[in-house]
Amino acid sequence: MIFASALFLFLFLPLTLAGYFLISSKLLYLRNIFLLIMSLIFYAWGEPVYVFLMIASILLNYISGLLLHFQRQKLIVFIKEKEIVLISIVINLGILFCFKYANFFINNLNLVLHNLSIPAIAYSQVPLPIGISFFTFQAMSYVIDVYRQETDVQLNPINCGLYVSLFPQLIAGPIVRYHDVAKQIVSRTVTRPQFSAGIQRFIFGLAKKTMLANPLGEVADKIFAVPVSEVTTGMAWLGIICYTLQVYFDFSGYSDMAIGLGRLFGFEFLENFNYPYIAQSIRDFWRRWHISLSTWFRDYLYIPLGGNRGSALRTYFNLWIVFLLCGLWHGASWNFVIWGALHGAYLVIERMGWHKYLDRLWQPLRHLYTLLLVMIGWVFFRSESVSHAIQYLGSMIGVTNADGVEYFTLLYFDLKTLFNLIIGCILATPIANWFVKQLQTKIISPQFSQLQPVLYGGYYSLLLSLFLLSSASLAAGTYNPFIYYRF
Repeated sequence: MIFASALFLFLFLPLTLAGYFLISSKLLYLRNIFLLIMSLIFYAWGEPVYVFLMIASILLNYISGLLLHFQRQKLIVFIKEKEIVLISIVINLGILFCFKYANFFINNLNLVLHNLSIPAIAYSQVPLPIGISFFTFQAMSYVIDVYRQETDVQLNPINCGLYVSLFPQLIAGPIVRYHDVAKQIVSRTVTRPQFSAGIQRFIFGLAKKTMLANPLGEVADKIFAVPVSEVTTGMAWLGIICYTLQVYFDFSGYSDMAIGLGRLFGFEFLENFNYPYIAQSIRDFWRRWHISLSTWFRDYLYIPLGGNRGSALRTYFNLWIVFLLCGLWHGASWNFVIWGALHGAYLVIERMGWHKYLDRLWQPLRHLYTLLLVMIGWVFFRSESVSHAIQYLGSMIGVTNADGVEYFTLLYFDLKTLFNLIIGCILATPIANWFVKQLQTKIISPQFSQLQPVLYGGYYSLLLSLFLLSSASLAAGTYNPFIYYRF
């Protein structure tokens, strides 16, 4: 089940909200049980078998936390704390490897065996459970934080299960750290302003997904599906610009919906995107893009590897390895590995001293530099193969024999696409958010007290219109990809 679907919007979410608020706020443990059950149903709707894998992950990490607690209380002596957390990490990563990377590993191993004239390994393709990377990383962070004594152990299995499976952030993030929501799990209330803010945030995220990401993604998919030898330079740039906006509005739209849904049930999740396309460097980009993921890799991989505490060479190595693995986390493909390696290389080059020259550049040039490097990475991220990505990049710089510019322009570039590109570029900056905040400020300002009914009516009419248009887009269109499935 995905948020941008009629099933979720008009059946699952209303039933969940009704059931949740029918339970007294004084009986929070019953509300948690109800949310846990609904979250498992949410996941099982799309993964009826692999919901048991997620339950196993919950039990594994809950028991690991208990063992750490018992060891500190000297109730068990047969195993040490480091051994507990090491076993937990190995099992978690082992599960992730089996379901996400086994096919990739065996395919590449068979290529090597073929070159050595050794019979290939016979195997069956293992399906990829939706969201396995997200809930595995969340569960691991819980055990690691308990081991580091950055949070208390959760003795209640229901609360631990709710943390891992909570449906707003279950299958596509943001990656919520346990210490950020530990107190909210056991003590929270839902205020009217919070509920209202949650609805608004959800609608904005839904509109991003359905009214921008989907139509822009449809254009990008059509262009990337064309044989690369027939892709003109104009087509190539149109395709990657559309995809650049699609992937942002898809990711950030889902995060907005997740944050909004969390508020409806009293949870406050941290922000996950901060207008990354206004970044002035790749360093700045990664402070703004998928913040929960980048901070996860920083805290649980980069710093344990030594961070920047060693020599400059070791720091560069740590940085590059982290982003190489970050790319692999996104998908079991050499394209994702190259994407991660590219961003690691970008960051190493900037850290080696390029940032000193970059900071002196005219601001629009710094912005253009960042967007260009990001789009080069997105070509690998979107392409189905490394060779396709390289040829596509060639088309972008004019290394192509394709013709028929007029034909392809008429086929892929129309007024609707132009409108979506313009709106997308505007909404990828803080301009619209500033305007909304100004409007909200005016609504509650005493000097506009006489106009408050009109301003309130206009603002909520806008929200209702966005929701209806988003719902109509879902009803009218068949293109509604769930791009996180590959992750």
